[in-house]
Amino acid sequence: MRTTAFLIVLSVSLATTAVSMGIWAISLTAQVTTMTASAAAAAIANRKAIAAAVLRTKAKARLRRALVVIPVAGIAAAAVFERKDYLEWKEDNPDGDLEAYGCEVGAVSAEVVDDVLQDLPEKVRPSRDWLLTRMPDCDEPAPVADVAHGSSRTASAP
Repeated sequence: MRTTAFLIVLSVSLATTAVSMGIWAISLTAQVTTMTASAAAAAIANRKAIAAAVLRTKAKARLRRALVVIPVAGIAAAAVFERKDYLEWKEDNPDGDLEAYGCEVGAVSAEVVDDVLQDLPEKVRPSRDWLLTRMPDCDEPAPVADVAHGSSRTASAP
């Protein structure tokens, strides 16, 4: 009798444990499915936001290029754009002056000059050396803001 009672209690315990483990597995599967769907939706939303930001940036650049082509409006537009860039730089560098800004812009421009020249048609492309000689000549390296890491590093002068 004791052995039979023990086997019945053991069987009921194992059956209850098996059912509860099955319910727990189904619950975790549902949670994983929900989290996967949420992650996929977030990824799609992020891709759309990035694509919209890229399109907006390209549209701004296109408008700037179009305005610069018009002689009088182009000069005014270029001055406005450069002033805006300087004021944004000044917010990050409150102790900096116009000369430091020019050195930093010159250093960064020297780094990307080859990429910019490759985009220009060969007939209107100035020589790389001619362009580099027109950039500011700075004695000490200018600090270049590292936006991705929130710090600054030192760039070499051209």
